[in-house]
This record gives sequence, C-alpha cells and structure tokens, in this order.
Amino acid sequence: MKAAICTRYGPPGVVRVTEAAVPEAGEHEVLVRVVATTVNRTDCGYRAAKPFILRFFTGLRRPKPNRGILGTEFAGEVDAVGGGVTSFEVGDNVFGYLEGPFGAHAEYVTIREDASVATMPANATFDEAAASTEGSHYALANIRAAKIGSGQRVLVNGGTGAIGSAAVQLLKSLGAHVTAVCSTEHVALVERLGADRVIDYTATDFTTDGETYDAVFDAAGKSSFGRCKRLLKPKGIYLSTDLGPFPQNPILALVTPLLGGKKVLFPFPKHDQELVEHIGGLLESGTFKPLIDRRYRLDEIVEAYRYVETGQKVGNVVIDVAGPADRPR
Repeated sequence: MKAAICTRYGPPGVVRVTEAAVPEAGEHEVLVRVVATTVNRTDCGYRAAKPFILRFFTGLRRPKPNRGILGTEFAGEVDAVGGGVTSFEVGDNVFGYLEGPFGAHAEYVTIREDASVATMPANATFDEAAASTEGSHYALANIRAAKIGSGQRVLVNGGTGAIGSAAVQLLKSLGAHVTAVCSTEHVALVERLGADRVIDYTATDFTTDGETYDAVFDAAGKSSFGRCKRLLKPKGIYLSTDLGPFPQNPILALVTPLLGGKKVLFPFPKHDQELVEHIGGLLESGTFKPLIDRRYRLDEIVEAYRYVETGQKVGNVVIDVAGPADRPR
C-alpha cells in the first residue's frame, strides 16, 4: 500500500510517500480501506514535535517505528475484520479518529472495533466524514467544560478554522449567542455558519470590543487570557486550544479557578466511540457540517502540510486517498 511516512521530526519535507506493508486486522480489529483523510493542526504538531512535550509520546529523538505513519482522521470502507468482531462487517462505510495510534495517511489502517470509530451517516460524503472529528471534538471538549448553554454570550476567535467553524455551529445548536472573529473575506461565510455577530480582525482588534461575554473561546490559539480578560463577565471563562505563551494556559487553568473570578479552562479532549457516534448524529441531523477548503491526493500530502502551516486554511484540508474510480459506491 501507499503511505505517507515520517521517520524524523521537522518541516513538511520530512514526509515521503512510499510503499508499506498492509496491516492485518488483529483480534477485535477492523481493517479499513481509507478513502479520505485530512491534514490538520494535530498532524502538523506531531510531525514537527512542537510543542516538545509531544516527543514523550511519540519518541524523544525520532518517531517510534509504529508512529511513522501519521494521520488522525479517516473515512473509508471495512475491508476485513479480525476474530471476535461483531460491530462491523466487510463493506461497511466507517469514519473515526486516531490520535495516538495514528496511521490514517495510508491506503489501509486498522482500528479496534470499540475505539473511536463508527458507521458513517448515510447523508455524509467520505470527505465530510473524514473532516468531521478533529475540529469538532476539540470544540465539544471546550464547550462542555465551560457548560455553555442557551442564552449565554460567547466569542469565538478563529471562526473559520476546523475547530472554530465547528464551535460556531455547535454553540448555535445549543442556543448560545455567538460573536465570531475572522478576516474580511470570510465574514459572509461565518454568518452562514450561524454567527449572530462577526468582528473583522483586519479592521478591529477584537480584544477592544465593548461587549462582555460568558466565555471567550480562542479556537485559533493566537491570543491570551491577559488580552481577553477585559471581554469576560465577572465569572467569565477563557478557553483555548493552544498552550499559550510560555505555555501558560494549563498553569492558569490550575490557578485561576481558585481565585473565584474570571478563569481559564484547558480541558484535555476525550475521544472514544461514543464521541464519534455523537458526531455522526450531528452530521446526520445537519446540526454540524465541516468546512472543506482544499483537496489533495495522497502523493501531494507534503503540499497539503505546507498549506495548512500557512495558517490560512478555511475549515479542513482533505486528502483523497482513493481516486474517484476507486471510491465505494
């Protein structure tokens, strides 16, 4: 099979597409023929080993041999099942998330039947299903940690990224009033996602906004608690998907709740089968639909990495592993 392999940490050019052995489905595992995957911020972080702490999970000097094929999101068709599998059958269309095991940047991947994998909704395309898990599971983790509900006012910085665009849609489905921050060219897009108000960061510094919020969600990871504190109500919550300067957000998440006022939350996202099934339900109901910016072939994955790292992507970048003629009907 073809796979995008990374044997050392570094810039996008360390990734090369080459031949690799097709994995076998072990006990309680399914072998999935990957139709579509993505390149996202998580993949970029593990490839470059930034922040450095990631090396403690993937290898200090270089990626461990079993971590050489990156890729967290996938959608495809079950090609084979291992012994004891009861949840899936050959021919089932499935999607899932593989942060930790990785392996989605290849023509085939294995995953335990009780891991972060579920049957694809009938109304979702392979590209949509593949692009649905990374951004939404980070968004959901933060929304749930802050216990955001109907009537609350939330500002989302980075309303066009994979996480931010998911957050806008999910917050609106909960009945929150959403202010989103984006550039001029994407204002109309963010409004279509459901934002009640949009701030154009090229014209206005959103941290000087006159409104106050129950929560500020920095989905782009480009601000800080210090800069956003003035936007928060007395018991307001600052959320971020980034460690922050120095990296302060995990530390502030430990300290600020003890002070009784404005605070930082830095939840560690949980991903399991229940979460993927929940995301499938959101896709099926139309509550959430991932934005797709560009598509690349697997042999163009280095260019996909380079584009993602420009910071200009809108939503998700999809890798079409199976060509049009090879896609399941």
